[in-house]
Amino acid sequence: MRGSSTGGWQLPYFDEVFGKAVMDAMSASGGFLLGRRTYEIFAAYWPSAPEDELAARMNSIPKFVASTTLEEPLEWSNSTLIKGGVEVGVAKLKEEPGKDLLVIGSGELVQTLMQHDLIDKYQLMVHPLVLGSGKRLFREGSPRTALRLVDTKTTATGVLILTYQPAEENAKR
Repeated sequence: MRGSSTGGWQLPYFDEVFGKAVMDAMSASGGFLLGRRTYEIFAAYWPSAPEDELAARMNSIPKFVASTTLEEPLEWSNSTLIKGGVEVGVAKLKEEPGKDLLVIGSGELVQTLMQHDLIDKYQLMVHPLVLGSGKRLFREGSPRTALRLVDTKTTATGVLILTYQPAEENAKR
């Protein structure tokens, strides 16, 4: 699995099913967990994006940012720095009542969450395109994690939207 630092290649694959999956995930979440780079990219775009349902949700949803270089107050509305290190801060957030938190992009953050067994669900979007370069989602040295498929959708443009949860056998490790 490989990603890209820019999502422009993804736009031709955006259709009704893809859009609904994105909006459903955002509506079901209580906030975003974002790494610094993803936060900066989003914060530069969404506050001044053309107003629609997606922009309204992006700007209003709580955002929790993992960064050792940013300082509060953060510019983008409803954004808060994670305190006490990612693994400690995210573990505390998971203990709070409310909906699940959603990670978008944020490859370095995902690596840390995986290392500390802090991911409850993976939603992977496999596009019918080989980029030929980019960052790996599952890197060499990532912990072995068995997954159980819980949902699958296919868009008209050929994107597979796969939802997995960590399998029970992981708890026995």
